[in-house]
Amino acid sequence: MSVPDFQTVMLPVLLCLKTGGVVDAKTIRIKIAEVFNLSDEERQELLPSGKQTVINNRIGWAITYMKKAGLVKSAGKAQYIITEPGKKLLAANPERIDVKFLKQLSDAFKEFHQAKPADKTEEHEPTKLILDAETPDEMLQQAYAALNKSLAEELIENIKSITPAAFEQLVIELMVAMGYGGARKDAAQQTSLTNDNGIDGIINEDKLGLDTIYLQAKKWEDTVHRPEIDKFIGALTRQAARKGVFITTSEFSHGAREASKGLNISVVLIDGKQLARLMIEHNLGVSIQETYHVKTMDSDYFDRF
Repeated sequence: MSVPDFQTVMLPVLLCLKTGGVVDAKTIRIKIAEVFNLSDEERQELLPSGKQTVINNRIGWAITYMKKAGLVKSAGKAQYIITEPGKKLLAANPERIDVKFLKQLSDAFKEFHQAKPADKTEEHEPTKLILDAETPDEMLQQAYAALNKSLAEELIENIKSITPAAFEQLVIELMVAMGYGGARKDAAQQTSLTNDNGIDGIINEDKLGLDTIYLQAKKWEDTVHRPEIDKFIGALTRQAARKGVFITTSEFSHGAREASKGLNISVVLIDGKQLARLMIEHNLGVSIQETYHVKTMDSDYFDRF
């Protein structure tokens, strides 16, 4: 039997979670290989990149799609659990789960799968995983953007599972990766967790240490509102600081963003979505899986003849 496509894998994956407990990705992969009676050769078949097996890639996308439809949710690093809607769906004994079925089942999934990214929106966030683009170039660009969107969501899920102290370290390492302060060892320092006076980290703005940036890191689920920003501004003022960066895993309210404007000090707010994008851009917590070189014809070459 050949390796099943990712839509054929959806229902069996959901059935792996039917007991209601947390199931890790490795267990799901083993069960799916058994369900489809895959040979050792089929289990080991690789994508063209040679960096991931075909079946693991398809299982991963099946999970991503069902998460978008609300049937599955993450329960930790590479761990998943079925949701109440997922349990109800299995109780109805569906014959198959595929993209068409998920569109009929969930308006949220339909919007995710069909919506085109807005032109130059503030978030620059693609919302479609597979796009019927007019040209191959457009399809490639949309697929790249969609892969990064999915990766960003996975990053935030994993960040939320680490400790507050680890998150503060991650924030400092991101600033160093972005070019602030030079080496991690001598450019950044974390302040005491018990007596930080509203400051979680201090980093040199440049390698020479001509100025410093004060950091606040909040690993939150809830929206950050204006009072938290006012506290941070107060902490900066007490330190006679001129620059501060407030980073959260959640989002900022309109009032919080307004509080950071019109000040005699510079305060930058980075929410969870922007945090994930910056980590991807600066290769923090991610690794390169594929590299494609898109080539076009060199007209100058043929003009020589």
